Amino acid sequence: MPTSSSDLVAIERPKTNSSIFAHTRWDVIPLAAGVLHCVYFFGMFTFLARPTLGHADSRFIYSISISWNINGISHNFIHNPYFRSALLNRLFSIMESITVGFGQVFYECIHMQHHKGNADRPDDHGDTIDWISIYKHGHDGEAEHPLKYTFGSSFVRTPRLFSRS
Repeated sequence: MPTSSSDLVAIERPKTNSSIFAHTRWDVIPLAAGVLHCVYFFGMFTFLARPTLGHADSRFIYSISISWNINGISHNFIHNPYFRSALLNRLFSIMESITVGFGQVFYECIHMQHHKGNADRPDDHGDTIDWISIYKHGHDGEAEHPLKYTFGSSFVRTPRLFSRS
């Protein structure tokens, strides 16, 4: 805990006089990348006349682009919504949800819980604050193997949002 005002860290957010963007006009870059990713996603369906194996290259590129979208565009959007307008932020969120295949509201919920727990280790009951903690399914206080964590994440890490009480 800071003991005096000199111990505080000053954080200055970028400021803009833009009537569209909330923080900086540079947000046009991730915004454009997100729109291009969405266009690419729908573009994959317009070439159905190609043989199925011909789609393998576009599917591979799309699968890789999901990663950079989630870890770049969507992640930044959760912490710093791009627009001043709540409607534009909602529309961008819907577009991102369709493009990456899961809801941005769900991603925000999981991600903010991750920040609360910050990859914490399980307590005496095996619970963690961070629902996606790499330690949650590890053994003897050790982190789970990265491959098991990565490829098992869809099956064992989805939190119980509703309990059966």
